[in-house]
Amino acid sequence: MDTGAIRRRMALGMAVLTASGLLALAAPGSAQAASYCAGRKVKDLPFSTGVVHVYKRDGYVCAVTFPTESSSAKRPMSVSVQARGNRPVVDKGRYSHHAGPVTVHAGHRCVWIKGSVERGAVSSGWILC
Repeated sequence: MDTGAIRRRMALGMAVLTASGLLALAAPGSAQAASYCAGRKVKDLPFSTGVVHVYKRDGYVCAVTFPTESSSAKRPMSVSVQARGNRPVVDKGRYSHHAGPVTVHAGHRCVWIKGSVERGAVSSGWILC
């Protein structure tokens, strides 16, 4: 490989890193969830005390629950994803930052997503069919 090709690859790598850094600064909430889930964001499920970010890639669905108010105190949080015909995959506990990520292979089937932070909760019904 010649010196010119190496320089072009280094320049491309730096451009990609710079662009990803700018995206992380521009949209911290979605960039935060994107670091946990692969794929593209397909839905946000907001509720009174938080939001569930939902991502999809190659038949897999991933979800993460974040509280609306950041705090270092641990509090009850949960997220679950259920592909139609299967049992739900659940992450439930006392967390300070987020619940999840939870990933299931849904293929082309509908999924039901639930999330909660303290007393607030959301349930999607069958979506992404």
